Amino acid sequence: MSKRILIIDDEKSILDSLAGILSDEGFEPLCAESAERGLAMVEEEQVDLVLLDIWMPGMDGLQALEKIKEGHPLLPVIMISGHGNIETAVKATKMGAFDFIEKPPSYDKIVVAVNNGLHMSELEEENLIFKNKEGRKPSLVGNSEAIVRLKEQIEMVAPTEAWVLITGEHGTGKEVVAQTIHRLSQVSSKPMVEVNCAAIPEELIESELFGHEKGAFTGATASKRGKFDQADGGMLFLDEIGDMSLKTQAKILRILQEQNFERVGGAKTISVKVRVLAATNKNLEEEIEKGNFRADLFWRLNVVPLEVPPLRDRADDIPCLIDEFLQELSRKGFSKKKFDDESVKVLMGHTWPGNVRELRNLVERISIMTAMPEIDKKTVTMLLKASPGMEKITFDDTWSLPYRVKQFKEAKKNFEREFLRTRLRENEGNIAKTAEEIGLERSHLHKKMKSLDVDNE
Repeated sequence: MSKRILIIDDEKSILDSLAGILSDEGFEPLCAESAERGLAMVEEEQVDLVLLDIWMPGMDGLQALEKIKEGHPLLPVIMISGHGNIETAVKATKMGAFDFIEKPPSYDKIVVAVNNGLHMSELEEENLIFKNKEGRKPSLVGNSEAIVRLKEQIEMVAPTEAWVLITGEHGTGKEVVAQTIHRLSQVSSKPMVEVNCAAIPEELIESELFGHEKGAFTGATASKRGKFDQADGGMLFLDEIGDMSLKTQAKILRILQEQNFERVGGAKTISVKVRVLAATNKNLEEEIEKGNFRADLFWRLNVVPLEVPPLRDRADDIPCLIDEFLQELSRKGFSKKKFDDESVKVLMGHTWPGNVRELRNLVERISIMTAMPEIDKKTVTMLLKASPGMEKITFDDTWSLPYRVKQFKEAKKNFEREFLRTRLRENEGNIAKTAEEIGLERSHLHKKMKSLDVDNE
């Protein structure tokens, strides 16, 4: 797909000249005769680079540059001016401009600047994606037969362009499977755009997926690109696909087949190339029989089916998962914990209706609410039996004390007191280190300790 270059200039001759140069080089030029119109097009269209005149009536180029960078910090902007000076060039550069070119712009200088700007933008985007991946590193944890088989299937399908339907109960890790497929795919340098179909109101889902034009409905004060548009050239993950209405399913099916669509309230056809991953916790074949899901959409999405097993069917993976969650918590600043062998056996015998998500939450809860570094069987058993009536449970000294009272204010004070005591002990009473670790100013920590009657033993 050709790179789209937006030219913003109030001189028609300059617009025509630059558009001609860019067309000759294989780019797709877009033209705006004012900064206001240019800013609108940045929001409406997929723009890869902006050529922006400085001196224009109404809003000038520097004001427009500031607004562009506020909403699109990675979009490269090249300033052009017939009255350039060093002071203006320096100011534009400090504001985020990639380059500064004087009028009349030469053919070679424009082409070189545009290519350099696009190259820099690609590097910045790849670097951002790489940092995000390093931060999350989505992966399937475990060595059970079911997970090993799933990993093998992912490795086979990920490098292809095949669409994938991921099924499994709530909390099994369907999103992790999608992220792993993306990481191993040929479009891993492009972002994966995620849509939770269950979280978007039916009346807004078309706007969310396809975008809308200004004035298309009440509240549409500006044009907006949809998720399909944003995922062009990359991957779109439709989570909870079984929760879409039949009306939206029909529109989705047409777009998936034709790979083009119109925004809500618009007439312009937009073409995209998108690889689709979909996920659901529902049995779609049963939903088809009930009349809740379209059979033709199911067969379009179900090119390669992947089923994520529930945690009760892969209990052997629980020790690995516990270690993984404890390491995550440690990286976030939580004190290091360890589950003894007996406590792990208790967890392996649990049915886990909430699957991996439930296990993750339990490990985090125990890490927060217990002071001792090693978690024993008694602690785990007590928490697994915990229910909304937790005040009936007998707690001992291994627990922090917030549950012993019924008033929220007092429970909060108890928790904060025990939390600070634990962190101070771990840091051997070092106030400065403790303050930095828990994200408080040193003076604020002193005040907290005094108000909660916490002694630095």
